[in-house]
Amino acid sequence: MLMGQATMGMHMKRAIGSRLVQVGLPFIAVAVVLQACAADGTASAKSKSVASAPRAISATDKAEGAKAHPQLLAEFGGAVTGPQASYVTSVGQNIAVQSGLGNARSDFTVTLLNSPVNNAFAIPGGYVYVTRQLTALMNNEAELAGVLGHEVGHVAARHAAKRESAAKRNQVLGALGSILSGVLLGNNELGQLGQKVFSTGSQLLTLKYSRAQEEEADNLGITYLKRAGYDPRAMSTVLESLARQNALEAQLRGTSNQVPEWASTHPDPASRVRAAMTRAGANATGTLNRDTFLSRIDGLVYGDDPKQGIVDGRNFTHPVLRFAFSAPDGFFMVNGSSAVTISGQSGKAQFSGGKLTGTLDSYIRAAFAALTPSGQAQITPSSIESASVNGIPAAYGVARVQGSSGQMDAVVFAYDFGGGQAYHFVALTQAGNAGIYNSMFKSLHRISASEAGSVKPRQLDVVTVKSGDTIQSLANRMAFSDAKLERFLVLNGLTSTSTLKAGQLVKIVTY
Repeated sequence: MLMGQATMGMHMKRAIGSRLVQVGLPFIAVAVVLQACAADGTASAKSKSVASAPRAISATDKAEGAKAHPQLLAEFGGAVTGPQASYVTSVGQNIAVQSGLGNARSDFTVTLLNSPVNNAFAIPGGYVYVTRQLTALMNNEAELAGVLGHEVGHVAARHAAKRESAAKRNQVLGALGSILSGVLLGNNELGQLGQKVFSTGSQLLTLKYSRAQEEEADNLGITYLKRAGYDPRAMSTVLESLARQNALEAQLRGTSNQVPEWASTHPDPASRVRAAMTRAGANATGTLNRDTFLSRIDGLVYGDDPKQGIVDGRNFTHPVLRFAFSAPDGFFMVNGSSAVTISGQSGKAQFSGGKLTGTLDSYIRAAFAALTPSGQAQITPSSIESASVNGIPAAYGVARVQGSSGQMDAVVFAYDFGGGQAYHFVALTQAGNAGIYNSMFKSLHRISASEAGSVKPRQLDVVTVKSGDTIQSLANRMAFSDAKLERFLVLNGLTSTSTLKAGQLVKIVTY
């Protein structure tokens, strides 16, 4: 898939207490990472394009896509509605019909997802998706068309079926897992158990495409761009923006090379950018529709949606559910539709929740059971201790487990919020080091109505450059406390040596 920092994989959900409750961020999510799909040496880097003879959307594809669609909407924060979404749908349908999978624009359902991660994907049946965050990173309509065309190309080339065949149709993935892919974000040193425990929809992949398949999808996307009259070089520029965004996020987290940007099966960003430019032709021409694109995406929510909770540095606040907590020093957080993931050099954790129909003791034991890898003895805590955190009834358990890099401690720390609702952290670290999470466990607290009301979303603001404006003066208006200039440059596809002209449209992020 054509993605930035981290993005997606479908996961199985196991009930905690009873049925999982979706409240924007919380519920425990457990996925099985297919080791068999870590690499695909069978595909040729010179695979032949199938754009000339794709298989039309079948009735079976339509039925399966229609069944998967509402599940995907739930997984990725729902669909954005309004004029911005209508515009994305129009562009997506126009580029998708170039594939030959369908004869009419109405054969394709194109959705703008309310997700703060850089992501796009497509599934058989004519369903195409792009997140608002990835859309905000783009700088013209041709880039949007290129991203969506790339994803449609995966479907046209039947890559999902080929990956499924390579995985020997592993039944644990289910229908969705066999057609979705992503880029790995995580610390491999934590071992296979850590991959098992911390595989959220927005963080860890269950299945990924091979290098050759990604390159073929790039090429198909370029072909569709040309057919639609767009400048095919847009595929290269959007890939470059994704690579720069990845690098910036890694820099801000202080993780540099520890967060794989494109995973082992993806070509490195630089070579992919060069290859796309070569395929398009350095002197290619076509429509960009830059100003139209920027004016049509103006006002998009940027980053976290308050309805799903807000990450601000080491602090997480959920104004709707009225609670907040802080990650330990040296850790960073990513808010997904399924859970908040907390990552650092020395461990990983997730915050999620579910229905509490019994005691916290039974809730915690069920959470440990959900973490147990398939076919292995159930993970159980040595004991469960009661506690009180900022007036909230709580309990916790610790289990010593064997990871690929040695013994590790898994902790489940749960809170009874009343009304049959519980929340909990699941944390993993090297054996004997679980104390690094104590400050986080103790930080969870309820917030007042006034505190909740003070939480405001960031949004994309498209502004016109005025005489006297500079890159630095515009960057100073970015609604961030750090890396204002770096964020502004990446967001607009600019460099420190770029020049601005009066009347030019640029993007800034405001509250």
